[in-house]
Amino acid sequence: MKYLLEDQYLESVYAGVLGKIIGVYLGRPFEQWEYEQISSQLGDINYYVHEKLNVPLIVTDDDISGTFTFIRALEDYGYSKDITPAQIGHTWLNYIIDRKAILWWGGMGNSTEHTAFLRLKEGIKAPQSGAIELNSKVVAEQIGAQIFIDGWAMVAPGDPELAADLAKRAGSVSHDGEAIYGAQVIAALEAQAFVETDRQALIDVAVSLIPKDSLIQQMIADLRELHTREPDWRKAFTFLAKNYGYDTYGGNCHMIPNHGLIIFSFLYGDDDFQKTMMIVNTLGWDTDCNAGNLGCLMGIKNGLEGLNQGPDWRGPVADKLYLPAADGGRSISDAATEAVYLANAGRQLHGLSPEYPKNGARFHFELPGSVQGFASEESIASTGTATVCNTAGHSQTGTRSLAINYKALAIGRTARVETPTFSPSADISTYFNKRGYSLLASPTLYSGQIITARVTADDLNETTIQNCLYIKHYNELDELTQICSPPIELEPGSSKDVSWQVPDTNCYPIAFIGLQLDGKVGDNGNVYLDFLTWTGEPNIRLNRPTKTGVDRHNRSKGGPVMWRSAWVDGLDGNEKLIQQDYNPEPYRLIQNVGRGLLMQGTREWKNYKVTSRMIPHMCEAGGLGIRVQGMTRYYALLISQDGARLVRSHEGKDTTLAACKQGWEFGHQYELTLQAVENKLTAWLNQKKILEVEDVENYYTSGATALITQVGRVGCDFVEVQPARI
Repeated sequence: MKYLLEDQYLESVYAGVLGKIIGVYLGRPFEQWEYEQISSQLGDINYYVHEKLNVPLIVTDDDISGTFTFIRALEDYGYSKDITPAQIGHTWLNYIIDRKAILWWGGMGNSTEHTAFLRLKEGIKAPQSGAIELNSKVVAEQIGAQIFIDGWAMVAPGDPELAADLAKRAGSVSHDGEAIYGAQVIAALEAQAFVETDRQALIDVAVSLIPKDSLIQQMIADLRELHTREPDWRKAFTFLAKNYGYDTYGGNCHMIPNHGLIIFSFLYGDDDFQKTMMIVNTLGWDTDCNAGNLGCLMGIKNGLEGLNQGPDWRGPVADKLYLPAADGGRSISDAATEAVYLANAGRQLHGLSPEYPKNGARFHFELPGSVQGFASEESIASTGTATVCNTAGHSQTGTRSLAINYKALAIGRTARVETPTFSPSADISTYFNKRGYSLLASPTLYSGQIITARVTADDLNETTIQNCLYIKHYNELDELTQICSPPIELEPGSSKDVSWQVPDTNCYPIAFIGLQLDGKVGDNGNVYLDFLTWTGEPNIRLNRPTKTGVDRHNRSKGGPVMWRSAWVDGLDGNEKLIQQDYNPEPYRLIQNVGRGLLMQGTREWKNYKVTSRMIPHMCEAGGLGIRVQGMTRYYALLISQDGARLVRSHEGKDTTLAACKQGWEFGHQYELTLQAVENKLTAWLNQKKILEVEDVENYYTSGATALITQVGRVGCDFVEVQPARI
């Protein structure tokens, strides 16, 4: 409890999150390579090698998305220390979209996580969903219990017993046996690393929390003994590979070899982040998973100072990470945002109030070195005109800000710095889809919302600088169009608060938010961005773009795709059919089994209404979702041939809040509207109010919107989201 009250807690969590994502990005390009292949083709892995293999550095990956998504079970179940494996299993069902999000979808008996997910869908609750007796020893003892576990440690700083207990409960959703013990060791190491820096002392604490006769216990003892007699890590690895390697332990990616490699690298890394990462990645096997866990541990233990030693690990990453899940408005994220979330989860788990830098600003730069995805725009007009870095001072309510150093501004040469609010390009989305981990995401920013920021000009600047906010949204060619706010003059030493309502982007998703600086010939200087955030509900109309580059009778040749990519697809129908432009309606919802959702928006939307024109072709029911927080947590207006219902969905079960006999007929067109204001839900059919109710339990206070169909097909002509009529 004491550590939670210290200022260092948030910074230590931030270092852990950074270590996690740096490790994953470092090891991902050569995942599952053997030591010999890595040595011959890449040499020792002392730094990022993605460019050698012609792949992006920042990628979607299960190690990251699972780690920072499954921990949301704490929020969803009231930050209870008594959270159960069954509740964490329900969290899987809520945030995972079948065969589309987070997991490696290798099939029953092949992918441990896919196997567990199928068990959960069958109604088998955790921990039985991951049990050896149901799924076999080899399947249940694969690596996954450990790769998702870091968040559970970071909410239990200095309390390895609690961390190991939470790890057992979370890991048991999909794993059992030695896999659970390995997860407990990692969680205990990380939790104790908040208050202990000695590696041997950390290991002593961790192994005391698992059975003395476990294989993990024996392997760690063997590796510790090996470390005392063989100082050469290359020679020592021969022992690990021979006695605990892939040849001995089967399946696709067994816990034992990879856990052993984490402990091995921790021992031989000389307490240095770069050397530790070099060893764990150079020796191969599941490199991104192992480097991710070990990077998190080293980040927590040695702090930001440890990460900042040696090469620049943080600059290329710029805090960026993706969390593709059913809650698509949280998919575009950054390390500082996730650190604040985890630290507040830890505080609330222990009965303390959450704390939010700079009154909850989305981009606050309050953590040392954080840039939260901001970088200089790369274009003919702006390349080379600006650099960004985190700096102390120049903040009204905090201690740090984002420093923007600009130089040689002139006509045609402007400085722009920006951060993503959606998928950064159509090409990168296509790449993620091909590699098996799609970037399921909605934009974080929408037309109608109010952006606010505070900007300060350095008092050493020699001239007045002109600045404005800007957004970039996709257009009919899936290229980016820029829109700027009215310019503001900044004199040397002055500060300005900027406010701007996002204009209508004509249904195109917003991909970037940024700050533009314009000056006279040769202007140089510094500007400081204290914070940038936005509030309010959107005012948007989402339909097929009016300018697609193809006519209605020739749509099969293609058109823009990013307006569709802004929808998170939780349907199980024919995806290619849904996505084609030749459909007469923009949205064709097809669900083969159960209920499917097509979702867009963010968790921050509160009091708003959604309207859509629908045609039920053939279905059990269809309608609209509001305050949607995943696949199983939302309110909905559901209409069938028998009538209409307002329901609250929770853990896959509906509670009917209100109902009437006003139904619909197949083949007819209907306009549906659903509004949420505080705890009151109101529904209209063809602009006639049909249902109104207050949810006295007030389950969901905010969330995205969704188009819904249940066993069948529904067509949708448009979707409109507006602030509620209060």
